[in-house]
Amino acid sequence: MPIHRVALVRRIRIVAAWVACSAPACAFAQALPPPQNVVVLAASASVEVQKDWLTVVFSTTREAADAATVQSQLKLALDAALNEARKAARPGQVEVQTGGFSLSPKYGPMSPAKGSPVGITGWQGSTELIVEGRDAQTIAQLTARIQTLAIARVGFSLSREARHKVEGEVTAQAIERFRGRASEVARLFGFSGYQVREVSVSSDSPMAGAVPMMRIQSSRAVAEEALPVEAGKATVTATVSGSVQMQRP
Repeated sequence: MPIHRVALVRRIRIVAAWVACSAPACAFAQALPPPQNVVVLAASASVEVQKDWLTVVFSTTREAADAATVQSQLKLALDAALNEARKAARPGQVEVQTGGFSLSPKYGPMSPAKGSPVGITGWQGSTELIVEGRDAQTIAQLTARIQTLAIARVGFSLSREARHKVEGEVTAQAIERFRGRASEVARLFGFSGYQVREVSVSSDSPMAGAVPMMRIQSSRAVAEEALPVEAGKATVTATVSGSVQMQRP
């Protein structure tokens, strides 16, 4: 190979190596010290908070020979319940929304000859109404006034506002515990202090509507009186995890 071609190849290799090492990832990797005297730690903190969000799901089912009749009956039942619920609606305190709606055919018994249903023998459907909010007393009283739908599910949970209110407090507690644990571990290993290498902060708390709801038998006797409710408490937890590099004096 001619001398000028050898020189050109060397220049290309040098330039390529310089470009690769000038990438942000390469610079970041070179900036980090070797992983010596590194400890992985985790700490958490929890706070109990009064649940403040009540969710009540009303539902009903209808059956008839044709789909139009079922749909009409469901609409009448839902409209009556909606009209009653809207009287109590207030943003953030009592919120009203429609839930699921389904309509499906009913089939007859299996035909011995064909091994399949003989055909559609009727239709059935269901609809839901969801009432939720902070005003548990008003919602509980509303359950006695809605007569066309029955109570299907009930549950308390923690509202988004209440969760955000305590997240900062519990996160600060978790960070303080992480720092204390890092200092103690460094001291026990004979080091004077530590430097945080990487850390992550996460929180875990029940969202509104996320908790399982108890089921109630659908009956007129249940709907004629205000629903007895008790909120209880929810737990908001923050976790801090990461690695620290222990340092000598």
